[in-house]
Amino acid sequence: MKTIELICAALLLAGPAAAFAHGSENHDKPANAPVVKEQKPWGIAGDAAAAKRTITLDMTDNMRFTPDRISVKRGETVRLRVANKGQILHEIVLGTPASLEEHSQMMLKFPTMEHGEPYMAHVSPGKSGDLVWNFNREGSFDFACLIPGHYQGGMRGSITVTP
Repeated sequence: MKTIELICAALLLAGPAAAFAHGSENHDKPANAPVVKEQKPWGIAGDAAAAKRTITLDMTDNMRFTPDRISVKRGETVRLRVANKGQILHEIVLGTPASLEEHSQMMLKFPTMEHGEPYMAHVSPGKSGDLVWNFNREGSFDFACLIPGHYQGGMRGSITVTP
């Protein structure tokens, strides 16, 4: 079952009284939490020791990532360091255009929903976070901030995975 479907099922079972922390809270997993490695169309969670390259992405309140286009080689494990240069919470979520669109619509309906997948990182203002990912599939993929209004405001970018 897809993650979004599981979230929907949990929300339906929990009812309207369910409260999820998102807002200005820090949602980083504890350092000792195990990373679930699930193959996605855009790759799989990577091991930090295997990351030979770090790409820094700045997130700003003008709803932009800098850079907004990156290129990696198939099989490369990359540390994406996301730095929030703004005054509000931002996040990065890796995915396909369809998965990001679907998730963005879910976020509009449930704006306080909490995330914890290894292809996502929430970053408080003035802070930075790391996401380590193995891009083991060729193709064009995307990244975005799915906090309501941010994605709709253009806060997205693209990843090209070459042979």
